[in-house]
Amino acid sequence: MPDGKPAGVPCAQLLPDMRCAVFGSPERPAFCGGLKPSAEMCGDSREAALQWLTRLEILTAPQAHA
Repeated sequence: MPDGKPAGVPCAQLLPDMRCAVFGSPERPAFCGGLKPSAEMCGDSREAALQWLTRLEILTAPQAHA
């Protein structure tokens, strides 16, 4: 995704089993490599982590700053 990933759009590198197809690869975007998950971000379940990421996408969407 050369222009970045819009909020609410799944990453083009997301595999069906929810793993990153370019994890550990030089093609992995710098932003992704810079995202350092924390216990707060991950929560205690996959659902909690997805809720955190959804909130992050909403807060960083371009229309959130308009």
